[in-house]
Amino acid sequence: MPHWSVRSGFNPAALLGALICGLLALLLAAQAAAAPRVALVLGNAAYSNVPALDNPVNDAEDMTAALRDLGFQVILGLDGDQGQMRALIDQFGKAAETADVALFYYAGHAFQVSDQNYLVPRDFRADSLDRATARTVALNEALGAMAKAPGVKIVLLDACGDNPLQLSGSGSGLARIGSPADFLIAYATQPGAVAFDGAGRNGTFTEALLSHIHTPAQDIGEMMIAVRKDVMARTGGQQIPWDASALTRRFRFADGPPTASPETLFYQVSVRAADPALLRLYLQRYPNGSHVGEVLALLSQDPARSGQARRSMGPDADGAAGEQLWDLARRSRLTPLFENYIRTYPDGPHIDEARRMLAELSSDADPGPARRCELLATHPRDGTETTPGVSYELLAQNAVEAMRSCAEASRLHPRQAKYVALLARATAAAGLRADAVALYIQAAERGDLRAMVSLALLKETGDGVATDPAGALALYEKAAAAGSADAAINLSVTLLDSPRPKDQERAITLMQQASQAGSPIATFNLGVLAQEGRFGDPGDARTLFERAAREGEPRGHRAAAVLLDEGRGIPRDASRAAVQLLLGVASDDGSLLHELTEQSENWTPETLSALQRRLARVGLYQGPTDGTPGPELGQALELWRNGGLSAAALSG
Repeated sequence: MPHWSVRSGFNPAALLGALICGLLALLLAAQAAAAPRVALVLGNAAYSNVPALDNPVNDAEDMTAALRDLGFQVILGLDGDQGQMRALIDQFGKAAETADVALFYYAGHAFQVSDQNYLVPRDFRADSLDRATARTVALNEALGAMAKAPGVKIVLLDACGDNPLQLSGSGSGLARIGSPADFLIAYATQPGAVAFDGAGRNGTFTEALLSHIHTPAQDIGEMMIAVRKDVMARTGGQQIPWDASALTRRFRFADGPPTASPETLFYQVSVRAADPALLRLYLQRYPNGSHVGEVLALLSQDPARSGQARRSMGPDADGAAGEQLWDLARRSRLTPLFENYIRTYPDGPHIDEARRMLAELSSDADPGPARRCELLATHPRDGTETTPGVSYELLAQNAVEAMRSCAEASRLHPRQAKYVALLARATAAAGLRADAVALYIQAAERGDLRAMVSLALLKETGDGVATDPAGALALYEKAAAAGSADAAINLSVTLLDSPRPKDQERAITLMQQASQAGSPIATFNLGVLAQEGRFGDPGDARTLFERAAREGEPRGHRAAAVLLDEGRGIPRDASRAAVQLLLGVASDDGSLLHELTEQSENWTPETLSALQRRLARVGLYQGPTDGTPGPELGQALELWRNGGLSAAALSG
């Protein structure tokens, strides 16, 4: 049976197809009155009278570490009772009065009554509704403490959403509330819905936050889109993070120049480390990645010779390699990356945190059936930083184990249809077509978006079922309405070919919907439409192409570079074009490197000169910076692609 996935492909001139019983802990780094960034992080898990939770303590501790790394002074409370939680909120309120950024994070039980949200302390007891709410901490108490902060105010709520009361008059999930001026309020799931505990160390929402919060140059709005995309992928669309923003200025957790994609950074870290284990891990995480051919070639070389060659690929005085390795480790939570950091940088700036995380991860050696199911059977287009997608061919090799794990996961987590969908994929890989189709139908009927899209593709092609174009279209419509970017793209591409203006208008709306859901393909397609004058303004195309590249479509870098190089719809900017070319060379399948060395006439001398100067800045290029290509430029670009990427070449 073929690999079931959304349409994919590339034509430079066309659209892309769819594709927290601990002690109370207070950690305050300095006097909060002097802090531009302050945060209160609360995590409650060891409840006395309602069901305990698995992840919130881990979530709070890991969020604290991330925020400190980003310059926040953090007040941390773990398993606090009502009095302790209120005391910390009062302390936080005083600290926030002079803060440029005030952030409140909560993980644990919460519920709503009459459109008011209540956070559940460790000592909470439920008997009557009136007495129950009196034993909580109202979310409004935390919002009130933040109100005097003069700057940006961010609220992140990873409440499990299960109603611990079981009393008439209280609702599941949290109530939607307005966002006052300069507030951004983000929920783990849409108002009134239930969020799921994660299958690993962290809750699903917090895991996604931790994977994206360190991304340089990413506005918080873009970050929340990336978080939403990951959570939807991990839950089959059953959990959709929701946020409301009334921010009056842009905010980024991490500043700095743009970087290459996580895949490219993983490749470069592996090459610099000259570590075959990391190279093999790259293949596991990115089976269809842009660097698979190069990794296979490296693995076939003599380790001593190839390792020495890779270690000599340019200066690294600014510690860029160590920072790249650390960034990947904290985002992916992969044990081999923490081990490599500790071994390679024993005196590195992040060594203590690396050891803590490695100890935490090592204590969870057995991931359990749900996590094993995810690791064995996740569709490549649903892969995240912490859960790589698995190719159909690799899944087929492990189909029996995947089926066993997914069947047990679906039994243990009956509300989560995604495990049925993953079981369907594993069953298909085992060659049991009829059983797989029945499971896809079951998962689709229960609301799993990936199952809907996969089933629609089967109906389109007649693979294992009767050909049913109308049935496929109905499934795409249902999945798109529920938030599937892949379904929206497939519908959009079909409608764009329609002669009816209303169809084309809806096609663009669907493409926007998919882009807003975090699809880099949809964002790229909007860039193409803008460039053609069919969407927005032609001047928007560069921004869309660059965003698509940041979200994971490397060919967006070349598209943006073309516009900057030629001044097509925007002012010419050779320096910015060179940055996009460097990012593209590092990220794509090698096509741009070939073009710059074999078809350099496609680019203006001004852009080539800017490219030469940036490579010379980091010691990779020693030739003239006159815009004339030559062997030195080709060699420099090869070094840049294969381990020489440095932020210094991208800044300024």
